[in-house]
Amino acid sequence: MITFYELATNLFDPLHSFWEHPKTRRVVAVTQVVAFLVGILGIELNSRGLLPPVLARVTPASHFYAINLAFTLVLVQEVVDLIFVLPCSVTKSLGKQFEILSLILLRDAFKELVHMHEPVILTDSINVVLPMLCDGLGALFVFIGLGFYYRRHRRRAKGPTGPWLYPFVAFKKFLAFVLLFFFLSFGLWVAWQSAVDGHPHTFFPVFYTVLIFSDILIVLLSHTYQPAFQSVFRNSGYALATLLIRFALGAPAYYAPALGVAAMAFAFGVAVGCDAFDSET
Repeated sequence: MITFYELATNLFDPLHSFWEHPKTRRVVAVTQVVAFLVGILGIELNSRGLLPPVLARVTPASHFYAINLAFTLVLVQEVVDLIFVLPCSVTKSLGKQFEILSLILLRDAFKELVHMHEPVILTDSINVVLPMLCDGLGALFVFIGLGFYYRRHRRRAKGPTGPWLYPFVAFKKFLAFVLLFFFLSFGLWVAWQSAVDGHPHTFFPVFYTVLIFSDILIVLLSHTYQPAFQSVFRNSGYALATLLIRFALGAPAYYAPALGVAAMAFAFGVAVGCDAFDSET
């Protein structure tokens, strides 16, 4: 009889292999480019009154919304990457979340463009440029901190292994499969409701909230497999950094990049502390 761990592995591994296949990545990249071009074309047709009323109602008037669409699709790809990297080490999973945070901050910077008028007149748009600059600098600082974070992670020795590792990873694979199913089904439901109601419904904040509970579940489960003080503190500290990331994703302008940089600094501090403990053992 197939065990739970084998079932989780059989469900997750084929999907992961399919997503990481070069052809799949190429199709995703081409889809993002096509969506961006179609978005620009649709907005242009709408501005000229050439779209049917049904499409015109849900099509924005500013061409800058096409940029927002493109970065939203990039964000979707990164979130799926985050789900698939969940069974990896806590360090690698946290790094992926910081990658997503930096992209979200960049996307928020570009989203400010929708408040500009066409053609762009800088003297009339200073209230838009300042939030853009703040989000961009926040993304840059997170990106730089992430580089140091990954460099320190590569220099560290591999973590402990043992008979507990397989069931622990298998459980995380099953959780990742459940999150992927929820991501797809909830995303389709939100897209349908948005099309029916004519205005966008909340998706990413809800999914980020679900991720918070999944992160806490993984941390609690890791304590049963790695009960040592250093491991407990590291996993809990990284979970707190993840929580700060979630707060940054829902924070208003100026607060979001500050929280993101604080989360990056905290995670790097936890990594430095773990290195100090390793040097004493």
